[in-house]
Amino acid sequence: MTTLEVTPRTRLKRAPQRGSHDRREIHAILDEGLICQLAVAVDGVPHVIPTAYGRIDDVLYVHGAAANRVLRSLLGGDDCCVSVTLVDGLVLARSAFHHSMNYRSVIAYGAMREVTDAHEKAAALRAIVEQLVPSRWPDVREPNAVESRRTLVLALHLSEASAKVRSGPPVDDEEDYQHSCWAGVIPLALRPGAVVDDPRLLPGVERPGYATDYRRPAEGSS
Repeated sequence: MTTLEVTPRTRLKRAPQRGSHDRREIHAILDEGLICQLAVAVDGVPHVIPTAYGRIDDVLYVHGAAANRVLRSLLGGDDCCVSVTLVDGLVLARSAFHHSMNYRSVIAYGAMREVTDAHEKAAALRAIVEQLVPSRWPDVREPNAVESRRTLVLALHLSEASAKVRSGPPVDDEEDYQHSCWAGVIPLALRPGAVVDDPRLLPGVERPGYATDYRRPAEGSS
């Protein structure tokens, strides 16, 4: 199925015309992002953790220290919420009330499971590294047994998720279109700067193309 089932948690109530449950659109937004916000309550106290993530098909993976109290709280099967937001522009309206942003976002809900299978754990860690820098994994030393034991990997099946997108110019009240101030969009994009070599780089090691030509996945990829 290309469209996820709509649930009470993923049904968009405000500006529902901006919402989507299309799996391909959800995947494309996730694939372009770098950081997710993981929201969970521990002993009644809400926590939000920003963390790197990776996706394989319909599964989202996150990782952290095996001793991380907040992450370990998810092993009990409680539901959590994961969100990813991409900001594409600042929307300047004629009225302060209608200022906004152009954005693409995904929210997913569900219970996370611990990844204990060695092959799946290795694949998940590779996906997380490749989410940051595609083609990087073959060049690095893979985690050893000690590092693997010290790393907790959690998986969330993307069965309950929705996307929300805002694009285009400002939308003012009709009478405000006669107000003589500039209105429009200031586009924003994530762009890499000049690559900086590690000062302890071995002699003769050249910069790889994925570093010198680094780009994020284009909007609309899947």
